[in-house]
Amino acid sequence: MSVRWLVADTWTLTLRAFSHWARQPFVLAVGVLFPVLVLLMFAYLLRGGYGDDYPSILVPGLLALTCVFGLETTMTAVVTDASRGITARFRSLPMSGAAVVGGRAVADLVNSLAGLAVLMACGWAIGWRIESGPADALAAVGLLMLLRFSLIWMGIYLGLVAGRPEAVASVQILVWPLGFLSNAFTDPDSMPAWLAAIAEWNPLSATAAAARELFGNPGWGGDSWAATHAVELALAWPILICAVFLPLAVAKYRSRA
Repeated sequence: MSVRWLVADTWTLTLRAFSHWARQPFVLAVGVLFPVLVLLMFAYLLRGGYGDDYPSILVPGLLALTCVFGLETTMTAVVTDASRGITARFRSLPMSGAAVVGGRAVADLVNSLAGLAVLMACGWAIGWRIESGPADALAAVGLLMLLRFSLIWMGIYLGLVAGRPEAVASVQILVWPLGFLSNAFTDPDSMPAWLAAIAEWNPLSATAAAARELFGNPGWGGDSWAATHAVELALAWPILICAVFLPLAVAKYRSRA
């Protein structure tokens, strides 16, 4: 199959996902507005003793955490298609398996970009500012989308493996330990040493720290390799995740009966 047909099939499946969201706008709205609620809670209710600079630290961290939010929507869609026999129908058509899962990934990326834009606008309203140039700011958004892209493939694979909506719900619970065991909300130096090391090497922490650096916002500091090479680590983690889960997701789709 040529690249042209692969792109065309991917776009067709992307439009299919968009049509589903158009019929369920409430689900889409909740996914976009939930991170805003978390932002307001932490900015005004749970800011602790970090002072007036906290929004500048918090917003990039929450932007990184938002890359994990909503993965259950993609996973549920994959499980639903499989349980209703739609996956089997797609496999019987003359289209690439990569186009089917690729269409879901592209639609998710568009949705995620809209969510990031809304969250950044709300962050601006509470005092967060981009202190760097346009190129660095775009690089920060690019790293955020790269993390999301890699996690989408993890979500698609786990959705295909789960096979049932109940299993998807149990996987989504893991988002919260992953989010809080990071530098998104608090300084890892405030944690026990062994926990701080885990938090610093968390993929979310790498992207959050890199976003703070590229946006020109204050960070938590630190002299570990992970803290001083945040941008490099924010590139390495998504590439590694994609290298593992992208081929696994495509292979799992192709192997389904």
